[in-house]
Amino acid sequence: MPKKILAVDDERHIVRLVQVNLERQGYEVVTAYDGKEALEKVASESPDLIVLDVMMPYMDGFEVLQNLKKDPVTRDIPVIMLTAKAQDADVFRGWQSGVDCYLTKPFNPMELIAFVKRIFKSLDDDGSDGGKRYDLGGG
Repeated sequence: MPKKILAVDDERHIVRLVQVNLERQGYEVVTAYDGKEALEKVASESPDLIVLDVMMPYMDGFEVLQNLKKDPVTRDIPVIMLTAKAQDADVFRGWQSGVDCYLTKPFNPMELIAFVKRIFKSLDDDGSDGGKRYDLGGG
């Protein structure tokens, strides 16, 4: 059974780019276009990993992440932040909030795929993420 990934971004072309590239790798991809919809999809779809934008309507990615991390049912779902927010303070806030990877836009889809694979391999190897964090920041 393929791993299920939730791709969340208010920019539909970014969601589509993420979706197409991950589906080509054999993953099942579900989508959401704002923070509120993201939490609804997490509840209904139980994704294995989330690719999450920061700047979105209704609820930003940091708020979504906080909601996920405070809920015992969702706190262990790995989250990759995929965002244009590349300032040091934003990256630091992401790490403090518990992201597993922080990837800045513009991004190379192959980098995203590599980190998705690495996170899943880490989970498969020891049953948890082992506290590992991955940084794909642009500098």
